[in-house]
Amino acid sequence: MSGTDQVHPQALPAPAGRVELAITGMTCASCANRIERKLNKMDGVTATVNYATEKAQVDFADGVAPEDLVAQVEKAGYGAALPAPPSRGAGDSGEERPEDDPVAPLRDRTVISLVLAVPVIAMAMVPALQFTYWQWLSLTLAAPVLVWGALPFHTAAWKNLKQGTATMDTLVSMGTLAAFLWSLYALFFGTAGTPGTVHAFELTVARGEGADSIYLEVAAGVTSFILLGRYFEARSKRRAGAALKALLEMGAKDVAVLRGGTEVRVPVGELAVGDVFVVRPGEKIATDGVVEEGTSAVDMSMLTGESVPVEVAPGAPVAGATVNSGGRITVRATRVGSDTQLAQMARMVEEAQNGKARIQRLADRVSGVFVPVVILLALGTLAFWLITGAGAAAAFTAAVAVLIIACPCALGLATPTALMVGTGRGARMGILIKGPEVLESTRRIDTVVLDKTGTVTTGTMVLSEVHTVEGQDERELLRLAGALEDSSEHPIARAIAKGAAQRAGDLPAAEDFANQEGLGVRGVVEGHLVLVGRTALLQEWSQTLPEGLRRAKEEAESKGRTAVAVGWDGAARGVLVVSDTVKPTSAEAVRRFRELGLSPVLLTGDNTAVAQAVAAEVGVDRVIAEVLPQDKVAKVRELQEEGRAVAMVGDGVNDAAALAQADLGLAMGTGTDVAIEAGDLTLVRGDLRAAADAIRLSRRTLRTIKGNLFWAFAYNTAALPLAAAGLLNPMIAGAAMAFSSVFVVGNSLRLRRFRAADPS
Repeated sequence: MSGTDQVHPQALPAPAGRVELAITGMTCASCANRIERKLNKMDGVTATVNYATEKAQVDFADGVAPEDLVAQVEKAGYGAALPAPPSRGAGDSGEERPEDDPVAPLRDRTVISLVLAVPVIAMAMVPALQFTYWQWLSLTLAAPVLVWGALPFHTAAWKNLKQGTATMDTLVSMGTLAAFLWSLYALFFGTAGTPGTVHAFELTVARGEGADSIYLEVAAGVTSFILLGRYFEARSKRRAGAALKALLEMGAKDVAVLRGGTEVRVPVGELAVGDVFVVRPGEKIATDGVVEEGTSAVDMSMLTGESVPVEVAPGAPVAGATVNSGGRITVRATRVGSDTQLAQMARMVEEAQNGKARIQRLADRVSGVFVPVVILLALGTLAFWLITGAGAAAAFTAAVAVLIIACPCALGLATPTALMVGTGRGARMGILIKGPEVLESTRRIDTVVLDKTGTVTTGTMVLSEVHTVEGQDERELLRLAGALEDSSEHPIARAIAKGAAQRAGDLPAAEDFANQEGLGVRGVVEGHLVLVGRTALLQEWSQTLPEGLRRAKEEAESKGRTAVAVGWDGAARGVLVVSDTVKPTSAEAVRRFRELGLSPVLLTGDNTAVAQAVAAEVGVDRVIAEVLPQDKVAKVRELQEEGRAVAMVGDGVNDAAALAQADLGLAMGTGTDVAIEAGDLTLVRGDLRAAADAIRLSRRTLRTIKGNLFWAFAYNTAALPLAAAGLLNPMIAGAAMAFSSVFVVGNSLRLRRFRAADPS
């Protein structure tokens, strides 16, 4: 199927299978539930709608066309589309321009509404600011907020009305419109428009009053505060699908293809199976293939997360997006486009993300009952006071008070304000929290899975040990071996050269340098013929490792380290050990995980000996080693099937799918962009202790959100009967609602006092 065939839904055939719909118009989790119910009513359709990613995964049977699914969503009052396929070209899909920012319109609407609403609120609440014609200035400023700023709420409320349903948008729209319309009535038909009129801010109000008061600050304030909450929510949700984009953009953009013996540079999207292309040192391998000519070391860490490069020679398979660290090679393409390992990993991340449980916020869960009850209560209040003869002004005043006192300003602020303060505090500590959905996961976590390379360890090869034969000067060994390795581009050679320079000073120049394929290197340094590499290389020159060096080499290799033999002038002189080192803070981090009630597990693609050595050093009891990237997801799932709530900490592309599959994904900011995007929490510092602080901060933020929601609901529950009984006029109701919001914000601000376990 061509790419153009997928752009227009009408052009698609209707086979049985799965399709992903991009959903627009959802404003809360109840919207996702409504769409899901609508789709599942269709014969042969099973749908899951994810509010966080704004996507619907739909399995459909024969006889159901994709356009039928789109039409069903549109009948529910929302938008749906089949997304275009990702570009395989030279990146012409490009980076999103600032002017294309989908959050920008909401941001502009929020900022303008706040600028207009603040003076209105100030004049209403501070009598000293109520000059002669203040009420008319308030009307001038509040009208655009109610008409244009609150338009998304009014539009959603109208759609809900046509569908016979109600959400928080309905209550916001009704409450703000009621306050605004009553204010217009009081200004034009009551006494509120009289020059010099001021608000009488009294706690008790006689029945029948109300036509002399305006409630523009309630209408404008509620609109602005709810818009602010929606903006922060939209900004965090926008990153939901960024992991897939980061994966697809990780590969090479163009490639040098051999055609008729001549190199022709073409976009990667034009590569076909069977094409032969050239990869020079430092370049990314364009697609999966098999080496045709040349030898090199390939840095696979982008896909495997492991730091030790892989030696490749003719016939060896290579993967797209990995980096050629050594010599020039030619590769024959075996898989392109969606068949490559990179594309398969992208699909794994997508499936893991969409497989997460949808978390509905408390406010949205109760809105299906709360909103209709409030509306009925307001109508009942109006009818009751009219029937009892209290007068139209008193009846309408009480009804408006019910709507205003129930207006969910505090509910709308409960999550975003706590999230804003918590994430702001986290950012100062090097902890980035993606959104409120993340916080729900932290309270249940009982197991933390740690990737080894780059997470528990530094992920960088270093010279860790030097062993010499008796009587051999260590500094001379390092100078000669380091000088020879300094001429090589191999990552292990670079580690030896760097370590030798640090320990022995300036390195001499090497002459007659030669690479022995698969064995090591040789050359002349200061008149000595020096050999550095495998023991087989030294044996070719009749140089055998003495017993002491042989034991040192075997001991290093038993711990998963790389041992390199060094010899010159006819004799083996020493063994250099290169290894990935454990971060100095990892053991302390593991201790803190245990204090939080978490059981640590080490998960790595490295061999068992290496994994167990690292685990013993940092204090981890359970080790899962020698797992392929795709197996990491399965291992996380196995732990979940054991009844564990799993947090995953990783930094490589190979960790991305596992981060998405885990109940909580923590990505090290020193790692790859795709791992960061797939994670729920990002640790900017490469310090594993930050992961423990991140879980503590997340749990604290979640408790704050729950406290805010409890106050918001308790406030509404207590105040609604007072408003219905006519004991509150809308002005006092507005003040009470404002106090509720202030309380929620103040409670959230307490998160600024959160401190890391280690102040450093």
